[in-house]
Amino acid sequence: MPNLRLADLTAEIEANVRRALLEDIGSGDITAQLIPAERLAKATIITRDAAVIAGTAWVDAVFRQLDPRVAVHWQVADGERVKPNQVLFHLEGPARSLLTGERSALNFLQLLSGVATRAQYLADFVAETQVKLLDTRKTLPGLRLAQKYAVTCGGCHNHRIGLYDAFLIKENHIAACGGIPEAINAAHKIAPGKPVEIEVENLAELKEALAAGADIIMLDELSLDDMREAVRLNAGKAKLEASGGINESTLLPIAETGVDYISIGAMTKDVKAVDLSMRLSL
Repeated sequence: MPNLRLADLTAEIEANVRRALLEDIGSGDITAQLIPAERLAKATIITRDAAVIAGTAWVDAVFRQLDPRVAVHWQVADGERVKPNQVLFHLEGPARSLLTGERSALNFLQLLSGVATRAQYLADFVAETQVKLLDTRKTLPGLRLAQKYAVTCGGCHNHRIGLYDAFLIKENHIAACGGIPEAINAAHKIAPGKPVEIEVENLAELKEALAAGADIIMLDELSLDDMREAVRLNAGKAKLEASGGINESTLLPIAETGVDYISIGAMTKDVKAVDLSMRLSL
């Protein structure tokens, strides 16, 4: 599936930010009211961690929606690697607005940069191979597109976005349909032109999937030897995706079997936010 582009996410970003501001501000920021409304301020945002940046558009949207008088001056861009204590951006504007928007803006930036950082970490393991690392649907509810965009900032790639843009036929689907050929044939009839991917657990099932015309075949926890044999049997007919139990120690050996894709749910599911800090000056 094609990677998400920032240009495709304008409406999604605005909606993400509206929900975040409503959640945080509610009926009004009572603490910010301690500060005179006319007071202006500047702020500097730094990272305390080494990271890959993602989410600048969400930060921009926070302050645009909250108070257009706030100016955001970026020192970095999405996809850029940064070092601890590096300045990411500066803010100028009403002190109340800088403080009110701080948490929502940093929440987006720290989470999405965390995803991008994890994606880049994994991508570096297989940089010398031809394999593409894919995300999954294991995302935070309401932030799937944001997280999937962040994956691309870290040098990895998007799998299907949801249940509507591609078939992914797994064990329970196969059982309910009566078998691998039956499931694949039904998929082609239901939505002609949509990619059809099916999960297999052994080489016999792989042969069934190939004969039935699957576009992508997911190799679920096959041994390295079986993956290499799957690549040989496939001979370029379909795309092969390795999945299940993949970690730093197994990633490169799996990539070297010759599979086309490796999908990793932990890329978006098990994410450590980047530690950010804002320093205000009046």
